[in-house]
Order: sequence, then C-alpha cells, then structure tokens
Amino acid sequence: MDTVLKGRSSTVVIGSGQPFCIIGERINPTGRKQFAEQLRNGDLATVTADAQAQVEAGADMLDVNAGIPLVDEAELLAKMLRTAQDAADVPLVIDSSVVEALEAGLSAYEGRALVNSVTGEDERLEEILPIVAKHGAAVIGLANDETGIPETAQQRLEIATKVVEAARDHGIAPADVVIDPLAMTVGADTDAVNTTLEAISLIRDDLGVNMCLGASNVSFGLPQRHVLNAAFLPMAMAAGLTSAIMNTAPVCVESVRASDLLLGHDPWGARWIAAHRERLKQAQAV
Repeated sequence: MDTVLKGRSSTVVIGSGQPFCIIGERINPTGRKQFAEQLRNGDLATVTADAQAQVEAGADMLDVNAGIPLVDEAELLAKMLRTAQDAADVPLVIDSSVVEALEAGLSAYEGRALVNSVTGEDERLEEILPIVAKHGAAVIGLANDETGIPETAQQRLEIATKVVEAARDHGIAPADVVIDPLAMTVGADTDAVNTTLEAISLIRDDLGVNMCLGASNVSFGLPQRHVLNAAFLPMAMAAGLTSAIMNTAPVCVESVRASDLLLGHDPWGARWIAAHRERLKQAQAV
C-alpha cells in the first residue's frame, strides 16, 4: 500500500517496499524562541535555511509548523509553506491543529500534501477529514482520542482502525491515511518503546497502512538524544514503520539508510553506495 505525496515537481512514495521516508522536523517554532520571534516579525529567512539544510542532510519531505501564540496562524502557515516550497522542491507535511490554518495551508500548497494530523476524537474527525478530502491530500491519524494516549498497543490499534474507517467514510482511501502509533519518551516509561513497537506490528498486520511518528520523542529529556533516536529507528522500521518526522542529524539519517539496505528497501545498495561516493567526492574537493 503506497501513499503518494507531491511537491511542485517532485514525488515521494511512502510504502512498505519503498525506502524509508525521512521527514525533517526542524521547521517548527516550538522550543525555538528566536525562530518564533523572527516569524512574528515576518522574517522567514530561517524557514529557507532550515528547508535547504534538511534536504541536503537527507530529508525526503519537510514538516512545516506555524504554531506560535498571538499570530494569525492561517496566514503565517501559508507564507511558510510558500517559502519552504521556494527553497526546496520536496513534498511538505502541513502541521497544525487549527482547522482554519489547515484550510489556508492546503489552499496555498502546490502539490499533494500530507496533513499532520487528526486524532480519533469524533469532533476532530468531522472537522479535519472533510478538508483533507476536499483538497485531495493524505492525512496522519494519531492513535489517541478523547481518553488520551492509550497505554496498550491493542487500544492504539483500535483507535487507528476507527480513524481509517472514518476516513473511508469521507472518501479518503486507506492508502492516504498514515497512522501515528505514538512514540513516548523512554525517560518517563522504560517500556514505552516496546509498546510503540508492538503497536506498529499490530497496525501493520491488521490494517496494512503506512505509519509515521515523531521519532525524537523517544529520547526526550535524556542525554545523547541522537544516539537513542538512531538506535530506535531501525527497530521501528523492522516492525513496519515506513516514515518518521525526525531530526536529520547524520547519525540518524545514516542509521535509516543502512537499515533500508539491510531490510531490502535499497536494491543492491544503490542509494547507500551513491551516498558514499558523494561523500568521497566532497572530501576530495576540500
């Protein structure tokens, strides 16, 4: 089952037989005071810089979030999406919890976007899915609802099933629903990653849809976060994860691309060898 996303002239396919899709997480003002202040002042230079840097580092897509207080999020998100598309020709993830911002973002976007996100709450499903269907987009469905984050993998599967069925009722095919099985920090619960991995496997086996999660969540509050993220990603990939919103630090990207090769998603190691040759070329040019 493939999920096809498009930029202005680029296409990315997320699927179990495809290379893992790396979605750069950086264009997000959360926890970035200076970036948030720049956005409030209408300065989008960091959007351009972050877009280009992440694609150069290996991102296949980019997540774009405009969630800061005291701004017109709909207007800002539309501007950020246009700026990101000017800077890098890769498909984008439109990341907002504000319905008006999603509508504005989808209207401004050139291509076929991935909307981040909808939960299993009835109200949210009825608010967001019609907008996704109207614009022919794909959507990330979080495996949580009004009761909060489920403690068990089986409960996450049940909510994921509800989201997929609700999307189908709105004319959105299962291939265009990317489930987020929820990655929680292992610093707060030592069994959190095991629950996530079990949920990934259940969703893969029962629903067969693509999946995406915020990979950096697993290491929140702990030292050497990139190392932990790089260790988690191959586990998740082997369980059935097909994409992640993640940091594009070299150790994380290289871990993903090595796993692609070892899991048979990089035929004959073509992508791995090409990247190695490019690194040698750059080193010789210095």
